[in-house]
Order: sequence, then C-alpha cells, then structure tokens
Amino acid sequence: MLRKRIIPMVLLDGFSVLKTINFEQRRNLGSPITVARTYNTRNVDELILLDIDASKQGRAIDKFTIAEIAQDCFMPLTVGGGIKTIEDIQGLLVKGADKVAINSYAIDNPDFIKESSAIFGSQCITISIDVVEQDGDFLIYSRGEIIHDLSLSNWMQTVESLGAGELIINNVSRDGMMQGGSVALAEYISDIVSIPVIYAGGISSPSDAALIAETKVSGVGVASIFHFTDYTPQDCNKALRKNNIPVR
Repeated sequence: MLRKRIIPMVLLDGFSVLKTINFEQRRNLGSPITVARTYNTRNVDELILLDIDASKQGRAIDKFTIAEIAQDCFMPLTVGGGIKTIEDIQGLLVKGADKVAINSYAIDNPDFIKESSAIFGSQCITISIDVVEQDGDFLIYSRGEIIHDLSLSNWMQTVESLGAGELIINNVSRDGMMQGGSVALAEYISDIVSIPVIYAGGISSPSDAALIAETKVSGVGVASIFHFTDYTPQDCNKALRKNNIPVR
C-alpha cells in the first residue's frame, strides 16, 4: 500500500497567509515565509501554497515569494493561484516550486492541462477543484458560483485524461469549520480516477485526518488545526500509524 501524506495547506491573499471559513470569512495570519519555515522545522511531507485572490486580480501567485520560501524550505512545494500561461508555470518551477496547481483556468481552458503536462510532465501538473455539498451531492464551485453543467466525476475523469498528475479536492462546505472532513466525499473522489487525490476541508483532529486517510485518497490537506490548535503534522502521522495506515 502506498504511504499516505499529511499535507499542510497555506492560503494566501498575495503576500499574507489567510485562513478562511467556507472561502468567505477571512483571518490574516501573517507572513507565508514564517509559516513555511515553521513547517520546514517540523519535517512535513510537503506543502501546498494557494493564492486565492490571484485569479480574480488578474495575476499569478508571486514567484519571488515562492523563491524565498523555497530557499529555506526543503520539502516539496505545490503552488497555485492565477496560473494561465506556460510562462507562469516555468517561472514558478524555476523559483523552486515542484508542482503547480491550476483551478479555474483549467475549467475555462481544459486543453491547457494537456499542453502544460506535455511540456513539464504530468508529475508537475496538479488540478485543484473546489466542491460544495448540496442535497447529498458534490458540486463544482468556481468563482463564487456552483457550476451546474459540469459534474465532478466527469471533470475529474477529463482532467486525468488530459494528463494531470494529481488532484486536490477542496471541500468548501467544510472549509475552516474544524467539524470533521467528509468521508463520503473522500471515498467518492478516490474511486473515480487512478491518479493521486488529496482531500482537504474540515479536518478537526489527528483522528479525523486518520479517518479520511482510511479511504483510498493519497493525501489529506490540513490547515485550520495547525493554525489554531496545538496539533501538529506529527500528531496526524501518529494517528495514522495508530490506525495501521502507512504514512511517510
């Protein structure tokens, strides 16, 4: 069995770290460089950095911030936000990113997935998909709206067929709530594709992270409990081991 990953997720609004609730309420948490250095001292598996304002502000995530983080951190970095061109990807990889995450632009231009994976390799291209829970269903959420004419299962399969190497599924309905992740969503998404899938949203404790990891997802993205409680990535890893789940 492949080893599961516990992955801290850091949201940015350009140059500051944010924590959101349902992608709306915001709390500023300071410098991403300081946060990244903290995770580096804790020997985390990898780090995901997503600039949630980049796309709507018509820019890509700041490559110089990524360069400063990569200079001091020795964990793999996945970075995303406002990526629309091959040049955006190239610039981030040169500055130290290992993978890039593409979200809304992939929905608008699916062929960009195929183009970018052909140039940089599937291992570099992650597609991030925001999802809301509604009446027992899981719906794609983009730019503040539900996309009713694109099903989650079809989009995940399309993304895989176009060459993406990994998926991040953000559960908007549980984002920042710290009331438990959705096992149902984790099971659902991990059954659809064969590429690695990371579930994120609502993790309330190390034991909750282990509950999600018991599904076939390859990783669990965690944010709030690392920011606002005494729990650490090592606590989550211990919980996984206690449940006999292979962990890095």
